[in-house]
Amino acid sequence: MKIDKDKRLVVLDEELEGISPDELKDELPERQPRFIVYSYKYQHDDGRVSYPLCFIFSSPVGCKPEQQMMYAGSKNKLVQTAELTKVFEIRNTEDLTEEWLCEKLGFFH
Repeated sequence: MKIDKDKRLVVLDEELEGISPDELKDELPERQPRFIVYSYKYQHDDGRVSYPLCFIFSSPVGCKPEQQMMYAGSKNKLVQTAELTKVFEIRNTEDLTEEWLCEKLGFFH
């Protein structure tokens, strides 16, 4: 999702299905922030499988400061409205890997 600056609304930028975190990072703009809601198939150590809904705030280094402030100011309201609990942030799109996401989700289990 991205912010429509003129309308001052968070809007759906693109919807992708069946992609891995590694494929997702290739879809993200390198110099623009984005809000990502990602359903991930998580394999627990005991064999159980869950599908946590993850909120990822991508705010790459090199974004315009005004964009960073606009997105950072909207993040908490969006998380509250969507009632998301697994909230992560990345500053470099290259960091968005399956290993990174599993490590972050491991904190919740």
